[in-house]
Amino acid sequence: MRKPKQRKPLNDLSRSLATLDANHTLIAVIEMGQKSWLVAGIVPGVERQPLKKLDTDENALLKLFERWRMEAEKTGHKIKRITVAFEAGRDGFWLARWLRERGIEAHVIHASSVAVSREHRRAKTDRLDTEQLKRAFLGWLRGERDHCKMVAIPTLAEEDGKRPNRERESLVGDQGRIVNRMKAALARLGIRNFNPKLKKAAERLGGLRTPEDEPIPPNTLAELHRDMERRRLVIDQIRQIEDARLERLKQAPKDGPNVMVRLLARVIGVGIETADMLVQEVLSRNLRDRRAVARYAGLTGSPDPATLGCDVA
Repeated sequence: MRKPKQRKPLNDLSRSLATLDANHTLIAVIEMGQKSWLVAGIVPGVERQPLKKLDTDENALLKLFERWRMEAEKTGHKIKRITVAFEAGRDGFWLARWLRERGIEAHVIHASSVAVSREHRRAKTDRLDTEQLKRAFLGWLRGERDHCKMVAIPTLAEEDGKRPNRERESLVGDQGRIVNRMKAALARLGIRNFNPKLKKAAERLGGLRTPEDEPIPPNTLAELHRDMERRRLVIDQIRQIEDARLERLKQAPKDGPNVMVRLLARVIGVGIETADMLVQEVLSRNLRDRRAVARYAGLTGSPDPATLGCDVA
């Protein structure tokens, strides 16, 4: 009886599915900083493993790869593949997209997926970090599991689509911090039964009295008024984001993610905000990664057991 074929995962970023030809592949990793990049390479035919510090200049990086390619070809190793990896971080995905447009295979390593030493006083330098990245990336290129996991690289439009949800989330957090700051300022004066979120809260501030039957001191009163103005501005900005989302859904109801948003919004208890967040943050990137969706829904443990020892954007 013929055994059923095992279906390969459609979005398996925990290992490479391409065969590694070490004699014809230039491998590089980048430790990215705000002011400089440290690039470590494995060049076929070259015994030393080069390490080069560059300014944050993508063109200089391209010239470095070309120089390493020429060094390999001088030793008789024709370079057929250049593959580069760096950790996901502040710089995002623009460099990976830029390199791919120029024929270089670029990968972004999930920052928390690289196993690190648990020693309390382990040494940490950029040079050691590149060595660690090289070991993890080599294992991934060989197709071995549990070395590291790559992040799916979104398009510029996909990245931009996430901005409204993330900005709104940040503004909601700002609103909560402002309210907590106002409550703390009032609590220092012994005033605990006042809600600064009320519509007429600003008008009522002047009539508040402390337990000592004193009005709110002038500097504290001015601070509270500024915080209320700031909160009103934040609320207006949240409303602008929500209105823009509704307008976008109205103008293009059948455009890509908007269809999924409208479909999810029909589910009882799921509003437009939650539906849009699910589509932009979960389903658009991880539609084929069932474990990631299950983790988000709380159906499986977090982090993913398959990436423990390695193991998100």
